[in-house]
Amino acid sequence: MDNATQTTATQAETAGQFIRKVRRYTRRKYGAEDKIRIILEGMKREVSVAELCRKEGISPNVYYVWVKDFM
Repeated sequence: MDNATQTTATQAETAGQFIRKVRRYTRRKYGAEDKIRIILEGMKREVSVAELCRKEGISPNVYYVWVKDFM
C-alpha cells in the first residue's frame, strides 16, 4: 500500500472506532423503574407499542426484550 491509501485506511478505522465510542457513551441507560413503567404503560393498550416506543426513544425490539425479561 502507498502512504495515501494507508493513511485513509487508518483514518477510516479511527473514525469507526470514534463513532462506536460516542454511541456507547451517549446510549441512554434505563433503570429498572423506567423499564417497568414503560412495560406497564404498553400493557394498558391506551397507545400502540410503536407510538410508545417512539415517545420513549426506544426500539420496539428493546421493548419486547424487556417484556420477555419482565415475564
